[in-house]
Amino acid sequence: MTDPTISDSYSHPTAEELSLFLSRYCARLLGAGATCIRLEKNATRIARAYGMELELTIMPRHIHLSIWRDGHTGATTAIATMRHCATSFDINTRLSRLSWEIADGKLDFHSASRQLDRIGKISTHPTWATLILVTIANAAFCRLFGGDPAAMIIAGIATAVGFHIKTCLLNRNVDTRAAFIACSFVSTILGATDTLFSIGDTPAITIGTSVLYLVPGIPLLNSFSDMLYRHYLCAISRAADATILTGCLSIGLCAGMSLMGIGMF
Repeated sequence: MTDPTISDSYSHPTAEELSLFLSRYCARLLGAGATCIRLEKNATRIARAYGMELELTIMPRHIHLSIWRDGHTGATTAIATMRHCATSFDINTRLSRLSWEIADGKLDFHSASRQLDRIGKISTHPTWATLILVTIANAAFCRLFGGDPAAMIIAGIATAVGFHIKTCLLNRNVDTRAAFIACSFVSTILGATDTLFSIGDTPAITIGTSVLYLVPGIPLLNSFSDMLYRHYLCAISRAADATILTGCLSIGLCAGMSLMGIGMF
């Protein structure tokens, strides 16, 4: 016979149970590259679906949340550390869908917890399909900026090799900044073959576009979004991270050009 208290907690969790669930949910969502406003809306949607109120404080690396029912009864607090992983639109979409399924009454608390566990096990490492698409995209950027067919091919090869190295390094938990320097350096050397062997007519565009895949566009966009919604600490933190990664990209680019004897000006 099923324990009625357990069954009830599946549909109507306590404030403590919900705070632990939301702390894991928010840490996963923020780590996957979500903006602060998305995190606020999703977490508030889930809390109100279970008849509770939520106060959320989002820091660059931590999340502080308080949950209570009407009248501030049974209030509880939880603090979670952001789970670092590669930016994943797939995980962001799955977590947002989970919040709507809870709000629409399609999932009870027990099912939602199991769904969150399954999402947490999804790999964020790039696949071969991602490698191919990034290569094609960077070659297309080369063409967009005026590169000839030879430049597109060389930029695509430099992108594929550099992106693969980046994936391998990050899978081995190498520091992201060091990985950016190494990948930029390798891609620049490969891109410089256009200049060294006079293969095409647009060698400068080849080198410039061979490292475009490393530009931290998502942190910059998220920083701007957080700034608009007055999450200034997170905005400044993300902008600083993006600036540092851009600097690492530049270090690898300049080192590669210097090694290959290509003037920068």
